[in-house]
Amino acid sequence: MLAKVLSCAIIGLEGFMIDVETDILAGLPSFTIVGLPDKAIQESRDRVKSAIKNSNYKFPNRRITVNLAPADIKKGGPSYDLAIAMSILSSSEQLSVDFTDSIFLGELSLDGRLRRTHGILPMVSLARDKGLSQVFVPLDNAEEASLLENISIFPVESLAQLAAHFKGELEILPYHGEKDLQRRVPSSYAFDFSHVKGQEHAKRALEIAAAGRHNILMTGPPGSGKTMLARSLPSILPPLTTEEAIEVTKIYSVSGLLPPDTSLVTERPFRSPHYTISHSGLTGGGQWPRPGEISLSHNGVLFLDEFPEFGHVALESLRQPMEDKVVTISRVHGNVTFPANFMLVAAMNPCPCGYYGDPFRECKCSVTEITRYNKRISGPLLDRIDIFIDVPHVEYERLTTEKSAETSSTVRERVKVTHKTQLERFTGTATFSNASMSPTEMKKFCMLEAAAQSLFHTATKQLHLTARSFYRVLKIARTIADLENSTGIKTHHIAEALQYRRKEPF
Repeated sequence: MLAKVLSCAIIGLEGFMIDVETDILAGLPSFTIVGLPDKAIQESRDRVKSAIKNSNYKFPNRRITVNLAPADIKKGGPSYDLAIAMSILSSSEQLSVDFTDSIFLGELSLDGRLRRTHGILPMVSLARDKGLSQVFVPLDNAEEASLLENISIFPVESLAQLAAHFKGELEILPYHGEKDLQRRVPSSYAFDFSHVKGQEHAKRALEIAAAGRHNILMTGPPGSGKTMLARSLPSILPPLTTEEAIEVTKIYSVSGLLPPDTSLVTERPFRSPHYTISHSGLTGGGQWPRPGEISLSHNGVLFLDEFPEFGHVALESLRQPMEDKVVTISRVHGNVTFPANFMLVAAMNPCPCGYYGDPFRECKCSVTEITRYNKRISGPLLDRIDIFIDVPHVEYERLTTEKSAETSSTVRERVKVTHKTQLERFTGTATFSNASMSPTEMKKFCMLEAAAQSLFHTATKQLHLTARSFYRVLKIARTIADLENSTGIKTHHIAEALQYRRKEPF
């Protein structure tokens, strides 16, 4: 008897519906799986066989052929175990149920219990988009799967329990998890702006960057607080929207980085790879392409400390994702696209020894060494960074002052208001922040007052601003105005925005 059960394949973040077809024929006992399965699926033959026997069902001692269709899509991972087991039980007439409206996902243990499986959320999303009404997932994945609306999630502990459910011997009730994102948001962070002594100018720049999602580069000597400032940034970022949280959770679920006790990523990601990271580690890759640090930073922050020390190929690979907000990985069998809407925060020393321009320590680098060091970062990449800020040495008096600094929670409230203003401003468009404005949108929303227009005109001529620099300053000024809840861009907004231009080392 031929039986068909639905499962799902994941390539990148995109799901594909898979028909698990099982045919049991007379002949010498065998168990064959076809349809471009990987090693993990081939090994599922032993898992499924033991799981069926240990669930008090009979494993057919005949010729069993399982086809994963369509056969031209490569399948990987152990998530097909449950579907294969159910199709064998149906084909051997131990279960007589119509599985047309159901999809089965999960890895089986040898005793028939279901294990937590990676990539459940995008699979459930596909099932909902295809109009299926019920999804059977491992109990440990139920909270993650229930994040999506308009589909019934059934948590399964074991193969025996699921078979009993379809035979009417017991009932598995749909799972209803917590969908209120605000109840999951953390109330405190490990790093806070109040922990940073001094550096008010740098903190102001980071506030502007967070409010408008501008890329920022901090330059300063070792020990000036660049890393601590960067690690404090998540504490002032606006909270994830529900849609953003689900997007991030899908990426972490597919990557296998979703913690066992976490069903939804509620904090904006903060990724800080070491400068020895490879090109594929940064952008993603592998025989079965997986997201890299760029995609793991989606809707969050990618912090690159010791910026010039990263490999040239790795740094240049940032250019396309910073423009397009996606990263495309090409392989022989096709292309895989991952989202990459991240905010770049980079930090670097002014020279190889770190003390060029420092008033307290002498720089031992030659002009040639400093020039070579700074040229490790290409001009086109620097052109994609909006804010450049110096982080100088912190004096003793500032380190020992008892004066309390502004807390991250206070700054975050201003950033949240500004973020909300931008979401309302760009409603119905693909733009999500001031940093992503198109020239048409800038013409509509970046209105300069007369005095500001005069100042900007003078600055453009005297500073020889390029067209790219011109628009960058205007975008930053728009964010500064939003932080003050100002409809128009005023003179002091333009003046402050001009401070964040790139400065040549000599």
